[in-house]
Amino acid sequence: MSAGLVTGAEAGTPPADSDRAATPVLDWVPCPDDNSPPGSECATARVPLSYRDPAGPQISLALTKRLATDPRHRIGTVFTNPGGPGGGGRIPPRLSPAMSARFDIVGFDPRGTHASTPVSCSDDPADDAKLLQVFPITEAQEAEAIRQVGEVTARCARHAGPLLGHMSTANVARDMDLLRRAVGDQQLTYVGTSYGTHVGEAYANLFPQRVRAMALDGVVQPQAVTTGRFPGQGNEPYMYRLAPYRGAQTALRTLLRECAAHPVCKFGEPGATEQSLLRKYEALLAKLRTGPVALTDPRGGTSQVTYQDLVTRVMGALRSGDAEGITSFLQEIHLAVQRPASRSTRADEPQRAYNAWYNAVNCADSDNPRDPKAVGRYARLAEKEAPGFASHWIYAGLPCASWPVSDPDRYTGPWNKPTANPVLLVADRLGDPATPYENAVSTSHLLGRARLLSVDAAGHAAAYDGRSKCVDDTLDSYLTGLKLPPEGTVCAPDHRPFEPN
Repeated sequence: MSAGLVTGAEAGTPPADSDRAATPVLDWVPCPDDNSPPGSECATARVPLSYRDPAGPQISLALTKRLATDPRHRIGTVFTNPGGPGGGGRIPPRLSPAMSARFDIVGFDPRGTHASTPVSCSDDPADDAKLLQVFPITEAQEAEAIRQVGEVTARCARHAGPLLGHMSTANVARDMDLLRRAVGDQQLTYVGTSYGTHVGEAYANLFPQRVRAMALDGVVQPQAVTTGRFPGQGNEPYMYRLAPYRGAQTALRTLLRECAAHPVCKFGEPGATEQSLLRKYEALLAKLRTGPVALTDPRGGTSQVTYQDLVTRVMGALRSGDAEGITSFLQEIHLAVQRPASRSTRADEPQRAYNAWYNAVNCADSDNPRDPKAVGRYARLAEKEAPGFASHWIYAGLPCASWPVSDPDRYTGPWNKPTANPVLLVADRLGDPATPYENAVSTSHLLGRARLLSVDAAGHAAAYDGRSKCVDDTLDSYLTGLKLPPEGTVCAPDHRPFEPN
């Protein structure tokens, strides 16, 4: 069954190429009364299921467009992708006033997700949710996670249909090239965040002469996510190669250093240092590994916090930059560790197909071990340098060890094709808990023409999120006027943790 889903790999078939596919016709109409921005327009594009068979079966892509507010000085269209994979991209961001004036801003749900033709592993979204397990910390939990994930991936092979074998990022890039043609642009202008940077990297190497401007924020290292940067790494889990846990550990140290320097930080204490607060944090992890703790809320109710709860909540705060909130929470845990509670029952993962979409792309793109137990071995190896964070990230790739299909049209390099115009990368140099800064540095040297804009902050991505006027102004100058920042430019954030707004 799984072999039957891998279509288009027969000997003698032509390579995947968007040039042989028909340009989609976009009939823009006012968007329905949903989450679309007021005044925006919506359309549906029809694209090939397989670019090896451009005249064959088609799928739909859902698009939304914000019209340029200064149409007389309109430059063209900027396409966006907010990340994921599996994240909804149909509602485009506002970016900045300068960008909104000069460009139509278009977002689209990538193939297989959301309002585009979706892929799912089951008729019951609760099944898809099981693909993302609470990361295990015992042998029994690991065995149960492997069992549940294996059952879902087996069902996925029977249920998902042909689209599952065409979910690679390269096909998303090919789709975007058709959308570029559909809006009438000769070259692509693009803003991609997190996973969206990998979409940009694939496009830049599949269609290097069609790049007008490309801003990639929170950079995925393309070799690491696909085959590995060094020989033999294809047998490692892709999340081990990408090492987001290292970025998380760096971001945690930045947070604790800031906490030690500011008396208002509730997790701090007189004479605290980054190292002393790291020991305090690790003591909380050690305590929670023995069992959850109970917290009392202001109304007298109680809740229980497990080891996995704490790691997941810290990870979320490091991504969003919620320094004040997470350090207050850590102090609550610190004060509550003497009141152990019985293990709680964790709420079910929200019932949604997102976990199928996430794995359908990542597993199609990447080489992985085919032994699920190998995932745990690499997680435990990485735990030595990033306790908690390593398991959080590496076990997220567990489904790839039993994923039932591959995509013969994925792109694995080369990644150094010179583009018509340089690509601008943006990265937080004090710790990115999802896409480490080191990956952005490596990618800036790997791509054929690229420039790195560093941000003197921790967090995940920095473009057009209100954290740094320097970043936003630099991106405006690049995307509208093709002006690169000087090499080595570092932008400061407008506000640092624990400082008054």
